[in-house]
Amino acid sequence: MPSLKTIRALANDRRLAILGWLRDPVAHFPPQVDGDLLKDGVCGLLIAEKLGVSQPTASEHLKILTQAGLLRARRIRQWTFYRRDEAAIAAFKQALQREL
Repeated sequence: MPSLKTIRALANDRRLAILGWLRDPVAHFPPQVDGDLLKDGVCGLLIAEKLGVSQPTASEHLKILTQAGLLRARRIRQWTFYRRDEAAIAAFKQALQREL
C-alpha cells in the first residue's frame, strides 16, 4: 500500500514543482559553486529562489519531501543539496498502480 506520508507530500503544487524541476536540474537551475547539480543535487537556496518563497518556507517543503522518501538531502559545507530518490519514487508508483 502506498505511504500516506508520501501521498500527503505530493498533495501540494509547490512540492510537485520541486520534484519536476529536480527531474532535470541542469535545465532548471544555474551551475553551482559547491556541489554538482546531478551528483549532489540542487542547493536549497536555489530551490527557494525558483519557488519565489523564503528559505524557511522552501526548507519546510524540502523537509516534507525528504521525510516522505522522495528526496535525498546531502550536506556540503553549510549548504544542503537535494536530489530525487528515483528508486523510492519508482517503488511508490508501483505500489500506487497495484492499489488502483
